[in-house]
Amino acid sequence: MHSRLAPLVRLAYLLFSALFLPRAAFAAPATGPNIVFIFSDDQRADTIHALGNRQIQTPHLDRLARAGTAFTQAHILGALQGAVCVPSRAMMLSGRSLFRVREDLRDTPTWPGQLGRAGWTTFITGKWHNGARSLPASFAEGHNVFLGGMTDQNQVKVRDLLPDGTLSPERTAAGPSSETFADSAVRFLKEPRRGDQPFCLYVALTSPHDPRTPPPEFLELYATRPPPLPSNFLVQHPFDNGEMTVRDEKLLPWPRTPEAVRQDLAAYYGMISHVDAQVGRILDTLHETQLHTNTLVVFAGDNGLAMGSHGLLGKQNLYEHSMRVPLLVAGPGIPRNRRVSDLVTLHQLAATLCDYAGVPAPDGAEGESLLPTWLGRNGTGGSPKTVLTAYRDIQRAVTDGRWKLIEYPKSQRLQLFDLRRDPDERKDLADQPRFLKQRTRLLALLRAQQRQAGDPLAIP
Repeated sequence: MHSRLAPLVRLAYLLFSALFLPRAAFAAPATGPNIVFIFSDDQRADTIHALGNRQIQTPHLDRLARAGTAFTQAHILGALQGAVCVPSRAMMLSGRSLFRVREDLRDTPTWPGQLGRAGWTTFITGKWHNGARSLPASFAEGHNVFLGGMTDQNQVKVRDLLPDGTLSPERTAAGPSSETFADSAVRFLKEPRRGDQPFCLYVALTSPHDPRTPPPEFLELYATRPPPLPSNFLVQHPFDNGEMTVRDEKLLPWPRTPEAVRQDLAAYYGMISHVDAQVGRILDTLHETQLHTNTLVVFAGDNGLAMGSHGLLGKQNLYEHSMRVPLLVAGPGIPRNRRVSDLVTLHQLAATLCDYAGVPAPDGAEGESLLPTWLGRNGTGGSPKTVLTAYRDIQRAVTDGRWKLIEYPKSQRLQLFDLRRDPDERKDLADQPRFLKQRTRLLALLRAQQRQAGDPLAIP
């Protein structure tokens, strides 16, 4: 932990409390910050209005971005299976990297579990995709918990995590899933607090994952004038990437038509705007209960999605649209209305959140704390210089933030992109002689990163 920074964060808590809380409440200051973590499912990084997407309506995420810091180059590390969100969530919760994490989190410490052992009240609502047996080790209680991956968004099967660590019988929660989970979060925030005991509220949504069935009023925002196609839209991927017939890629026929993709985007944007409204309810409740003055709010996504980019629909690829995720943080000590373009990874959140709270990171956590960057102290460490991403045994990629190399081992194919000039990865430079030096450098960097990450894949 950054021992010199933690006292500064705690001082910020006290200053916020002194300015905004009644004297009676400040007389016994909290021992640490509250944490509200909101996790969306399959949300691209470029789907927030305040961060540049003028076609989407996200007033509450915009509000969170203005109140805090947005990380515009947050990445996941990929997956060794088609359900990308399973390892993504396991890595985020444990801080362990792709080739060293147990996807079911059995016997694996997590940051909510660390907070619980340090005295935080830990509560979950929403999706838990990492096995029922690991749930009680991370949270003390939960309401409307969905133990699974994808579901009918209006008939989600939920259970409660009881104080004795057992699960209630399964029931069906009627109505939009995002509202079901937000209802549980709001109810938790309105409950009488247990003295000065801080809390960790984890809200894991199942939206905007398909089936994309937004409430009619949110679909109407986009249905009559569907969003424009992504700038890197293709009717079909130019070659076989090794995963062309996975379930996600069968949601629309080949070749992709502009009309079908735009209609799918309309439903996708409608789901995100509905998620945004639920985020607004949670933020409003924090203010109504005066909890906002000592609460860190984090909004993140578990993985991106193609949605027509490069002729693909799903997340089973290593392009930026699938590996980048939204990441917003706001709360005491966090600079307001700030944008950070440093490379960061989602599995760094475990060490960062524990560092912010002043508790040890989970055993085995590899991602370095981003607390210096969160507090506006750029240049003091935390952000990686390069990021290795992987998908099954068929794709590997490495980026240094400027240049990116994707390798397809089974077809012995390479792609090289200059992300500064071509952020949408539209122009492959791998076969151009004048970029041979960059290609060679990135290929060597990829091999070094594979060895460091413990990647067992041997590539000729």
